[in-house]
Amino acid sequence: MSDGLRLLPWTTPEGKPCYLSTDNDHSRLSLLADDVEAAQLVSAERVLAGAKAVLGDTDAGEQAMRFALTRALESLREVLRIAISRGSRIPRTSAE
Repeated sequence: MSDGLRLLPWTTPEGKPCYLSTDNDHSRLSLLADDVEAAQLVSAERVLAGAKAVLGDTDAGEQAMRFALTRALESLREVLRIAISRGSRIPRTSAE
């Protein structure tokens, strides 16, 4: 990704990354992306709690385990995208 582009927290229907080119962190699309990221992080916390509960349940079956793992993978993908997006927007120091 080149400088000045923000990785957005969603993809195209084909699964390709979407980027935003703007110098305005308060544009409508920037604020929408912020809201989506916040919702994804809240969702990831809930998924983590649910997966932890399933893993702690000795009676949980294969279907419950698969569901929990699938949701956890989806959340991990979203959280990693957020981390990459935010990390790329951290100003670089002159020593780098």
